[in-house]
Amino acid sequence: MKGFIQVYTGNGKGKTTAAIGLSIRAVGAGKKVFFAQFVKGKPYSEITVLQKLSPTITLKQYGLGCFIEKEPTKADIESAQKGLQEIKKFIQAVSYDVIVLDEANIALFFNLFSVKDLIKIVQSKPPETEIIITGRYAPEEIIAIADLVTEMKEVKHYYNSGIEARKGIEF
Repeated sequence: MKGFIQVYTGNGKGKTTAAIGLSIRAVGAGKKVFFAQFVKGKPYSEITVLQKLSPTITLKQYGLGCFIEKEPTKADIESAQKGLQEIKKFIQAVSYDVIVLDEANIALFFNLFSVKDLIKIVQSKPPETEIIITGRYAPEEIIAIADLVTEMKEVKHYYNSGIEARKGIEF
């Protein structure tokens, strides 16, 4: 079966959730999934369930916390770049059927690694490997190489009414 490059982007909620859903569907079909989280380094609720699906899903965070409200540190950049190189090895070794690069677009936005480097790695994938790239601000170069692009658009969100993020729903 041919694998494609999918991008989930936009300012709406649901990009990571969609990637998790696809991952679970892939496992149900007997596929192995690597779920890489860039930028994220906190114990989000999805980690618990994805870890329970090990070894069919391997999850690794390459974020060291959350710097969205401040500038990334040198350690943030090094962690993201290390993660990208690790993923390159998985792609070359055909270790996984599906590879999710969660928040890779945000990593690009904050210059944790270059668009050129990400594209080179993604385009080196074997024909049967599926790659999912999530995160706001997908650059045009990523959209151009993708086979499927879904933009999540926020129409209305209760955050705007002062509702805080809720465990098990937003994190």
